[in-house]
Amino acid sequence: MTSTTTNAAETTKPDLGHRLYEDVLALLLGTMVVSLGVMLYSESVLVTGSTAGAALLIEHATGLGFGMIFFAINLPFYWLAFKRMGMAFTLKTFIAVGLVSVFSKLMPMWIDFSMLNPIFAAIAGGALMGIGLLMLFRHRAGLGGINILALFLQEHLGIRAGYFQLAVDLVILACAFLTLPFDKVLLSILGAVVLNLIIALNHRPGRYLAAR
Repeated sequence: MTSTTTNAAETTKPDLGHRLYEDVLALLLGTMVVSLGVMLYSESVLVTGSTAGAALLIEHATGLGFGMIFFAINLPFYWLAFKRMGMAFTLKTFIAVGLVSVFSKLMPMWIDFSMLNPIFAAIAGGALMGIGLLMLFRHRAGLGGINILALFLQEHLGIRAGYFQLAVDLVILACAFLTLPFDKVLLSILGAVVLNLIIALNHRPGRYLAAR
């Protein structure tokens, strides 16, 4: 009787994996939300962290093109994604990066701002990027670079992805003091804190089970 009950329970246990259409919707909506946050930062002349922020800083310091630097910085992280996180994660991350690139170009055609408070932009932009990244993380995707390393460390070493990203972003933003006005860097740091706290408080190991 006990064996029969156990087998029945196992049979009726829900499949927590994501379906294809759920992944597609998450990639589209998550990258769109991230792109809106990026637009708020762009309009307010703020900077973000991760490998994009590092590439911008290197571009300012060396005069090399952003695209080449960004591609080179991400190469070892995509190798890590393929080796440690699997083909599905790597493929979805490539798609997410491409969608953010497209949406970032299209966003100014869809919305503009006659007035944008920089403090609001820092908080709302950071929140939007954090929410968008959270959607991507929960569907086994990221936006390359530090996102990949952060997820790898969380899954294999138990280090919270948000806290790790926050530490890296603060280092990058500290370097931004050399190229941006003091107040812009402070607002960028505020946005980075908001972004990464959203991820740290909502993407804990074991809290969200539908990870495949």
